[in-house]
Amino acid sequence: MFETRPDRDAEVALLGRSNVGKSTLMREITGHKFDTGGKPGVTREPNHYDWASEDFVVTDLPGFGFMAGVDEGRRENIKTDIVRYLEQYAEQILAGVVVLDGKAAVDIIDRHSGPEEIPHTVELFSFLQELDIPAVLAVNKMDKVDDRDERLDEIADRFGLYPPWQQWEEEVIAPIVAKQGRIEPLNQAVRHHLHEAKRDDLFKFF
Repeated sequence: MFETRPDRDAEVALLGRSNVGKSTLMREITGHKFDTGGKPGVTREPNHYDWASEDFVVTDLPGFGFMAGVDEGRRENIKTDIVRYLEQYAEQILAGVVVLDGKAAVDIIDRHSGPEEIPHTVELFSFLQELDIPAVLAVNKMDKVDDRDERLDEIADRFGLYPPWQQWEEEVIAPIVAKQGRIEPLNQAVRHHLHEAKRDDLFKFF
């Protein structure tokens, strides 16, 4: 179980598979560079960034799913720790941001969809909703996607959100390019949920 969390009453958590750009997004939000460990699965503990003067923390949880060179037992342990973390801090997490690779997400989800299997990211998104944590899909690497609207409609569909994607635009689906600093749609979605939680004082971070 992760034991590194600062004692803060408000949190925004970033979640997602390995190599989707969570650490890059974390850097864009906080202005602080984080060690990504060089290869997937190296980061076993969350990266937390808190502002000493504020009762608020942004957390980049470890990546999950298939990781080259990481055995299945370790992958399952990471997933279990993420689930327990979300359960423990559900009341403090004002938004859970599931980061996706816009180019690869649909193929990965479809590859792992079957009668016996729910794709990790879809399962995680549903789990956030079960815990009453507002869930946002940050669809990253959109600069590599040819037909933007078609791809976002497909992603909405895979997560049980009725297309067209635009009806979820300001609260749930945020197309971004973290590497280029183009994250305003995500900021807008997070601000929506902060406002719902009566925490407009945290807008300055997004």
